[in-house]
Amino acid sequence: MGKTFADDLLAWYDREARSLPWRIPPGGPLQDPYRVLVSEIMLQQTTVAVVQTRFVAFLDQFPDLFALARAPEADVLAAWAGLGYYRRARSLHACAKALVDDHSGEFPSTEEALKQLPGIGEYTAAAIASIAFGQPAVVVDGNIERVMARVHSIATPLPKGKKDIKAAAADVSPTDRPGDYAQALMDLGARICRPKAADCLLCPVRRHCRIQREGDPLALPVKAPRKAKQTVEGSIYVAVNGDDCVLCEDRPDDGLFAGMLGLPGGGWDGRTPPVSLHGGEVCGSFSHILTHRRLAIDVHRADAPSADQNFRWVPIDHARRTMPTLFRKALDQALSSDGS
Repeated sequence: MGKTFADDLLAWYDREARSLPWRIPPGGPLQDPYRVLVSEIMLQQTTVAVVQTRFVAFLDQFPDLFALARAPEADVLAAWAGLGYYRRARSLHACAKALVDDHSGEFPSTEEALKQLPGIGEYTAAAIASIAFGQPAVVVDGNIERVMARVHSIATPLPKGKKDIKAAAADVSPTDRPGDYAQALMDLGARICRPKAADCLLCPVRRHCRIQREGDPLALPVKAPRKAKQTVEGSIYVAVNGDDCVLCEDRPDDGLFAGMLGLPGGGWDGRTPPVSLHGGEVCGSFSHILTHRRLAIDVHRADAPSADQNFRWVPIDHARRTMPTLFRKALDQALSSDGS
Protein backbone atom coordinates (compact mmCIF):
# COMPACT_ATOMS: atom_id res chain seq x y z
CA MET A 1 0.00 0.00 0.00
CA GLY A 2 2.80 2.39 0.86
CA LYS A 3 4.31 2.57 -2.61
CA THR A 4 1.05 2.87 -4.54
CA PHE A 5 -0.38 5.45 -2.12
CA ALA A 6 2.73 7.60 -2.45
CA ASP A 7 2.86 7.15 -6.22
CA ASP A 8 -0.76 8.24 -6.66
CA LEU A 9 -0.28 11.20 -4.36
CA LEU A 10 2.95 12.39 -6.02
CA ALA A 11 1.46 12.05 -9.51
CA TRP A 12 -1.36 14.37 -8.40
CA TYR A 13 1.09 16.78 -6.76
CA ASP A 14 3.15 16.98 -9.95
CA ARG A 15 0.02 18.26 -11.71
CA GLU A 16 -1.72 20.24 -8.98
CA ALA A 17 0.91 21.58 -6.54
CA ARG A 18 0.11 25.00 -5.10
CA SER A 19 2.41 27.81 -6.10
CA LEU A 20 3.62 29.31 -2.81
CA PRO A 21 6.42 31.85 -2.31
CA TRP A 22 8.46 29.55 -0.07
CA ARG A 23 8.25 26.52 -2.35
CA ILE A 24 10.28 25.04 -5.19
CA PRO A 25 8.04 23.39 -7.85
CA PRO A 26 7.71 19.58 -7.75
CA GLY A 27 10.80 17.72 -8.86
CA GLY A 28 12.98 20.80 -8.42
CA PRO A 29 16.12 21.22 -6.30
CA LEU A 30 16.05 21.03 -2.54
CA GLN A 31 14.67 24.11 -0.86
CA ASP A 32 16.57 26.67 1.20
CA PRO A 33 16.28 25.56 4.86
CA TYR A 34 15.95 29.17 6.04
CA ARG A 35 12.87 29.70 3.88
CA VAL A 36 11.44 26.39 5.07
CA LEU A 37 12.04 27.36 8.69
CA VAL A 38 10.42 30.80 8.38
CA SER A 39 7.41 29.50 6.45
CA GLU A 40 6.78 26.57 8.79
CA ILE A 41 6.96 28.74 11.91
CA MET A 42 4.65 31.32 10.31
CA LEU A 43 2.16 28.67 9.21
CA GLN A 44 1.67 27.46 12.77
CA GLN A 45 -1.68 28.94 13.84
CA THR A 46 -1.87 31.18 10.73
CA THR A 47 -3.62 30.58 7.39
CA VAL A 48 -1.72 30.09 4.14
CA ALA A 49 -3.54 33.09 2.62
CA VAL A 50 -2.16 35.40 5.31
CA VAL A 51 1.32 33.87 5.32
CA GLN A 52 1.79 34.23 1.55
CA THR A 53 1.91 38.01 1.85
CA ARG A 54 3.62 38.24 5.22
CA PHE A 55 6.35 35.74 4.28
CA VAL A 56 7.46 37.89 1.36
CA ALA A 57 7.57 41.03 3.51
CA PHE A 58 9.47 39.22 6.27
CA LEU A 59 12.08 37.90 3.82
CA ASP A 60 12.46 41.38 2.34
CA GLN A 61 13.38 42.65 5.80
CA PHE A 62 15.37 39.59 6.93
CA PRO A 63 16.61 37.98 3.68
CA ASP A 64 18.83 35.37 5.33
CA LEU A 65 19.70 33.72 8.60
CA PHE A 66 22.43 36.24 9.42
CA ALA A 67 20.15 39.24 8.90
CA LEU A 68 17.55 37.73 11.23
CA ALA A 69 20.12 36.79 13.87
CA ARG A 70 21.61 40.31 13.88
CA ALA A 71 18.25 42.09 14.11
CA PRO A 72 17.03 43.50 17.43
CA GLU A 73 14.17 41.48 18.89
CA ALA A 74 11.94 44.55 18.76
CA ASP A 75 12.34 44.70 14.96
CA VAL A 76 11.48 41.00 14.61
CA LEU A 77 8.37 41.40 16.77
CA ALA A 78 7.32 44.49 14.81
CA ALA A 79 7.66 42.54 11.54
CA TRP A 80 5.53 39.79 13.09
CA ALA A 81 2.78 42.17 14.24
CA GLY A 82 -0.67 40.93 13.33
CA LEU A 83 0.35 37.28 12.93
CA GLY A 84 -0.33 36.54 16.61
CA TYR A 85 1.26 33.93 18.89
CA TYR A 86 4.33 36.11 19.32
CA ARG A 87 6.25 33.40 21.09
CA ARG A 88 6.80 31.97 17.60
CA ALA A 89 8.65 35.11 16.53
CA ARG A 90 10.88 34.99 19.62
CA SER A 91 11.60 31.31 19.04
CA LEU A 92 12.42 31.94 15.37
CA HIS A 93 14.79 34.75 16.36
CA ALA A 94 16.45 32.59 19.03
CA CYS A 95 16.83 29.76 16.52
CA ALA A 96 18.54 32.06 14.00
CA LYS A 97 20.96 33.32 16.66
CA ALA A 98 21.76 29.77 17.79
CA LEU A 99 22.43 28.68 14.21
CA VAL A 100 24.76 31.63 13.62
CA ASP A 101 26.51 31.46 17.00
CA ASP A 102 26.79 27.69 17.41
CA HIS A 103 26.64 26.32 13.86
CA SER A 104 28.36 29.06 11.80
CA GLY A 105 25.05 29.72 10.06
CA GLU A 106 24.70 26.16 8.76
CA PHE A 107 21.56 24.10 9.39
CA PRO A 108 21.97 20.56 10.71
CA SER A 109 20.47 18.11 8.23
CA THR A 110 19.00 15.49 10.57
CA GLU A 111 15.79 15.57 12.58
CA GLU A 112 17.53 14.83 15.87
CA ALA A 113 20.04 17.64 15.45
CA LEU A 114 17.37 20.09 14.30
CA LYS A 115 15.26 19.35 17.36
CA GLN A 116 18.07 20.60 19.57
CA LEU A 117 17.58 24.14 18.22
CA PRO A 118 15.33 26.67 20.03
CA GLY A 119 11.75 26.66 18.80
CA ILE A 120 12.07 23.58 16.59
CA GLY A 121 9.85 20.72 17.62
CA GLU A 122 9.17 17.31 16.15
CA TYR A 123 7.03 18.52 13.23
CA THR A 124 9.26 21.44 12.17
CA ALA A 125 12.39 19.28 12.37
CA ALA A 126 10.80 16.64 10.14
CA ALA A 127 9.61 19.29 7.66
CA ILE A 128 13.07 20.89 7.35
CA ALA A 129 14.84 17.53 7.13
CA SER A 130 12.58 16.29 4.34
CA ILE A 131 11.93 19.47 2.33
CA ALA A 132 15.37 21.12 2.64
CA PHE A 133 17.66 18.08 2.93
CA GLY A 134 15.79 15.26 1.20
CA GLN A 135 15.85 13.11 4.33
CA PRO A 136 13.06 10.53 4.78
CA ALA A 137 10.98 11.85 7.66
CA VAL A 138 7.46 11.40 8.97
CA VAL A 139 5.95 14.88 8.68
CA VAL A 140 2.58 15.21 10.44
CA ASP A 141 0.85 18.59 10.72
CA GLY A 142 -2.87 19.21 11.20
CA ASN A 143 -3.68 18.61 7.53
CA ILE A 144 -1.68 15.39 7.35
CA GLU A 145 -3.14 14.23 10.66
CA ARG A 146 -6.62 14.55 9.18
CA VAL A 147 -5.68 12.76 5.94
CA MET A 148 -4.09 9.84 7.75
CA ALA A 149 -6.97 9.48 10.23
CA ARG A 150 -9.36 9.17 7.29
CA VAL A 151 -7.23 7.02 4.99
CA HIS A 152 -6.60 4.51 7.78
CA SER A 153 -9.98 5.00 9.52
CA ILE A 154 -8.38 5.83 12.87
CA ALA A 155 -11.15 6.71 15.31
CA THR A 156 -9.07 7.07 18.48
CA PRO A 157 -9.88 10.57 19.77
CA LEU A 158 -7.18 13.23 19.63
CA PRO A 159 -4.80 13.89 21.19
CA LYS A 160 -4.51 10.23 22.24
CA GLY A 161 -4.87 9.16 18.60
CA LYS A 162 -1.76 11.06 17.49
CA LYS A 163 0.48 8.07 18.17
CA ASP A 164 -1.62 5.78 15.94
CA ILE A 165 -1.83 8.45 13.23
CA LYS A 166 1.94 8.96 13.16
CA ALA A 167 2.50 5.21 12.96
CA ALA A 168 0.10 5.03 10.02
CA ALA A 169 1.86 7.95 8.34
CA ALA A 170 5.21 6.22 8.77
CA ASP A 171 3.79 3.10 7.15
CA VAL A 172 3.03 4.90 3.87
CA SER A 173 5.96 7.36 3.78
CA PRO A 174 8.28 6.78 0.80
CA THR A 175 12.06 7.14 0.79
CA ASP A 176 11.96 8.78 -2.65
CA ARG A 177 11.08 12.51 -2.93
CA PRO A 178 10.31 12.91 0.79
CA GLY A 179 10.01 16.71 0.58
CA ASP A 180 7.56 16.64 -2.33
CA TYR A 181 5.62 13.87 -0.61
CA ALA A 182 5.26 15.86 2.63
CA GLN A 183 4.09 18.94 0.75
CA ALA A 184 1.73 16.84 -1.36
CA LEU A 185 0.06 15.59 1.82
CA MET A 186 -0.23 19.17 3.08
CA ASP A 187 -1.86 20.22 -0.18
CA LEU A 188 -4.21 17.23 -0.15
CA GLY A 189 -5.42 18.15 3.33
CA ALA A 190 -5.77 21.83 2.47
CA ARG A 191 -7.50 21.44 -0.91
CA ILE A 192 -9.26 18.06 -1.03
CA CYS A 193 -9.47 16.33 2.35
CA ARG A 194 -10.72 19.45 4.12
CA PRO A 195 -12.16 19.48 7.66
CA LYS A 196 -15.78 20.22 6.74
CA ALA A 197 -15.95 19.56 2.99
CA ALA A 198 -14.04 16.51 1.78
CA ASP A 199 -14.02 16.28 -2.06
CA CYS A 200 -13.71 12.50 -2.16
CA LEU A 201 -14.60 12.26 -5.85
CA LEU A 202 -11.55 14.41 -6.68
CA CYS A 203 -9.20 12.71 -4.26
CA PRO A 204 -6.13 11.16 -5.95
CA VAL A 205 -5.77 8.54 -3.19
CA ARG A 206 -9.45 7.68 -2.91
CA ARG A 207 -8.88 4.02 -3.72
CA HIS A 208 -6.62 3.74 -0.67
CA CYS A 209 -9.02 5.45 1.75
CA ARG A 210 -10.85 3.22 4.20
CA ILE A 211 -13.23 5.82 5.64
CA GLN A 212 -14.77 6.77 2.29
CA ARG A 213 -15.62 3.09 1.80
CA GLU A 214 -16.75 2.46 5.38
CA GLY A 215 -18.38 5.63 6.64
CA ASP A 216 -18.41 9.40 6.77
CA PRO A 217 -15.01 11.08 6.16
CA LEU A 218 -16.15 14.17 8.04
CA ALA A 219 -16.49 12.10 11.22
CA LEU A 220 -12.68 11.81 11.43
CA PRO A 221 -10.47 12.68 13.11
CA VAL A 222 -12.32 12.51 16.41
CA LYS A 223 -11.38 15.43 18.63
CA ALA A 224 -11.76 15.77 22.35
CA PRO A 225 -14.41 18.34 23.36
CA ARG A 226 -13.04 21.85 23.54
CA LYS A 227 -13.03 23.61 26.86
CA ALA A 228 -15.01 26.83 26.92
CA LYS A 229 -12.78 29.90 26.78
CA GLN A 230 -12.73 32.04 29.88
CA THR A 231 -13.89 35.62 29.32
CA VAL A 232 -11.65 38.28 30.86
CA GLU A 233 -12.66 41.92 30.99
CA GLY A 234 -10.29 44.85 30.67
CA SER A 235 -9.65 48.35 29.37
CA ILE A 236 -7.44 49.99 26.77
CA TYR A 237 -6.85 53.76 26.76
CA VAL A 238 -6.31 55.77 23.57
CA ALA A 239 -4.82 59.26 23.76
CA VAL A 240 -3.96 61.13 20.55
CA ASN A 241 -2.16 64.46 20.31
CA GLY A 242 -2.16 67.21 17.69
CA ASP A 243 0.86 65.71 15.91
CA ASP A 244 -1.07 62.56 14.93
CA CYS A 245 0.73 60.52 17.56
CA VAL A 246 -0.82 58.03 19.96
CA LEU A 247 0.29 57.43 23.54
CA CYS A 248 2.00 54.02 23.74
CA GLU A 249 3.96 51.91 26.16
CA ASP A 250 6.64 49.28 25.81
CA ARG A 251 5.13 46.21 27.43
CA PRO A 252 6.94 44.28 30.17
CA ASP A 253 9.45 41.59 29.26
CA ASP A 254 7.12 38.83 30.42
CA GLY A 255 3.41 38.09 30.06
CA LEU A 256 1.12 38.72 27.11
CA PHE A 257 2.72 40.57 24.17
CA ALA A 258 5.99 40.73 26.13
CA GLY A 259 8.38 43.43 25.02
CA MET A 260 6.08 44.74 22.29
CA LEU A 261 4.68 48.17 21.60
CA GLY A 262 1.15 48.51 22.97
CA LEU A 263 -1.47 50.90 24.26
CA PRO A 264 -1.90 51.54 27.99
CA GLY A 265 -4.56 49.63 29.83
CA GLY A 266 -5.01 46.57 31.97
CA GLY A 267 -7.34 44.12 33.62
CA TRP A 268 -7.28 41.77 30.62
CA ASP A 269 -3.58 40.95 31.21
CA GLY A 270 -3.51 40.82 35.01
CA ARG A 271 -2.09 44.34 35.27
CA THR A 272 -3.85 47.27 36.92
CA PRO A 273 -4.74 50.08 34.49
CA PRO A 274 -2.60 53.18 35.00
CA VAL A 275 -4.18 55.55 37.53
CA SER A 276 -3.11 58.57 35.46
CA LEU A 277 -5.50 57.50 32.68
CA HIS A 278 -8.49 56.38 34.75
CA GLY A 279 -11.85 57.92 34.04
CA GLY A 280 -11.51 58.34 30.30
CA GLU A 281 -14.76 58.26 28.34
CA VAL A 282 -15.71 54.83 26.99
CA CYS A 283 -15.96 55.17 23.22
CA GLY A 284 -16.56 51.54 22.31
CA SER A 285 -15.94 47.91 23.13
CA PHE A 286 -14.97 44.73 21.31
CA SER A 287 -14.07 41.08 21.82
CA HIS A 288 -10.72 39.56 20.99
CA ILE A 289 -9.85 35.86 21.04
CA LEU A 290 -6.55 34.59 22.40
CA THR A 291 -5.51 30.96 22.64
CA HIS A 292 -7.13 30.19 25.99
CA ARG A 293 -9.31 33.19 26.71
CA ARG A 294 -11.75 35.64 25.26
CA LEU A 295 -11.05 39.30 26.01
CA ALA A 296 -13.92 41.76 26.51
CA ILE A 297 -12.29 45.17 26.04
CA ASP A 298 -13.68 48.63 26.79
CA VAL A 299 -11.92 51.33 24.78
CA HIS A 300 -11.47 54.63 26.61
CA ARG A 301 -10.67 57.95 24.99
CA ALA A 302 -8.09 59.49 27.33
CA ASP A 303 -6.12 62.65 27.80
CA ALA A 304 -2.35 62.44 28.07
CA PRO A 305 -1.11 62.19 31.65
CA SER A 306 0.89 65.13 32.96
CA ALA A 307 3.93 62.92 33.42
CA ASP A 308 4.61 59.20 33.13
CA GLN A 309 8.01 57.83 32.19
CA ASN A 310 6.50 54.57 30.94
CA PHE A 311 4.56 56.22 28.10
CA ARG A 312 5.79 57.72 24.83
CA TRP A 313 4.22 59.30 21.78
CA VAL A 314 4.38 57.24 18.59
CA PRO A 315 3.14 58.27 15.12
CA ILE A 316 -0.22 56.61 14.53
CA ASP A 317 0.82 54.97 11.25
CA HIS A 318 3.92 53.44 12.85
CA ALA A 319 1.93 52.24 15.85
CA ARG A 320 -0.67 50.64 13.62
CA ARG A 321 2.04 48.81 11.65
CA THR A 322 3.93 47.47 14.66
CA MET A 323 1.37 46.84 17.41
CA PRO A 324 -0.42 43.50 17.88
CA THR A 325 -3.94 43.23 16.47
CA LEU A 326 -5.54 43.73 19.90
CA PHE A 327 -4.18 47.27 20.15
CA ARG A 328 -4.84 48.10 16.50
CA LYS A 329 -8.49 47.22 17.05
CA ALA A 330 -8.67 49.56 20.03
CA LEU A 331 -6.90 52.38 18.19
CA ASP A 332 -9.09 52.08 15.11
CA GLN A 333 -12.24 51.98 17.20
CA ALA A 334 -11.25 55.11 19.13
CA LEU A 335 -10.33 56.99 15.94
CA SER A 336 -13.50 55.98 14.12
CA SER A 337 -15.68 57.01 17.06
CA ASP A 338 -13.91 60.38 17.03
CA GLY A 339 -14.61 60.84 13.33
CA SER A 340 -10.88 60.67 12.49
